This record gives sequence, structure tokens and C-alpha cells, in this order.
Amino acid sequence: MTPPEAPVTDPTDRRAGSAPAVSVCPEVAMHPPLAILRQRADFLRAASARRQGTPGFLLQARPRKPEEPVAADMIRVGFTCSKKVGNAVARNRAKRRLREIARLILPQAGRPGWDYVLVGRPEATATRDFALMLDDLTRALASVHSDQPRKPRPEGEAPRGRRRGKS
Repeated sequence: MTPPEAPVTDPTDRRAGSAPAVSVCPEVAMHPPLAILRQRADFLRAASARRQGTPGFLLQARPRKPEEPVAADMIRVGFTCSKKVGNAVARNRAKRRLREIARLILPQAGRPGWDYVLVGRPEATATRDFALMLDDLTRALASVHSDQPRKPRPEGEAPRGRRRGKS
């Protein structure tokens, strides 16, 4: 005796216990899979690599080394918002917006084998126009992946006087 199959229902006629509607998008299969960064060490490695600031957020990016135990064709992304962004509600709103722009842009513009971290900015990530944030991420990725040499950070004058905390 074969088990009864779940009835296929019209999406407008959904009842409790009915089979869920399934959508198959062939263009999704062409893009590399996205994974979420969760380990602190991964965030620290990304923080010490390439970075590009935008009005809505900061993008940190790094190519993974071949010996790392992660699939080479995978794009990994992390999100962070400090307490400077606001209370928990504001931080969660900012992270939701960052997750959505990453979901829309990274599969096309990101590179497999790279880790990306999007860092929220106070009073900007949660309020900036969404279309502008999409453009910001596209431009930031192009800048991070360009092979142009980066300008060195300006070095100020050497500090004078005794160093604090040293005798």
C-alpha cells in the first residue's frame, strides 16, 4: 500500500496541512551559494583585510586561503552593528537591511572564495534609501575587487613626549 500523496493546492486555497507552494528559480542555481559567518575569528580576519566605506555601511572583504576548510566556490557574508547604531530594535532593523542587500547583490557581484562583512553605520544604515544602499554595495564590491594599488594611510607626525602607561 502506497502512502497518500499530499494534494497540490491553489495558492489562494491554502488550508492547514496542505502542501506548501514551491518556486523553482533556474537563475539561482547559476550563482554560488551564500553562507553566513558566525565565528569571531572569521570576523577578525575580515576586519584586517580590504575595506571600503560607503555612506550606508562599511564593507570588509578578504579572499580565503586555499587551506581553509570551506568550499572554494562559496561566498560567505557576515553582518555586524555595534551599540553605536542604536538600541536592539535599531540594530536589528539595520542588520535586516544589510542581509537583504547582500542577498540581492552578492550572488551576482561577489566572488566565490571570498568572505564579506557588512558593518552598519549609526543613523545611516537604518534610514538610507534602499536603492542607494544597493548601489553602494555594488560600487564597494567593484572597488574592493579592483587591482588598483591602494593609497597608503596617511601617517601623522610621530607622537612626542612620554608614552602613557610606560615608566
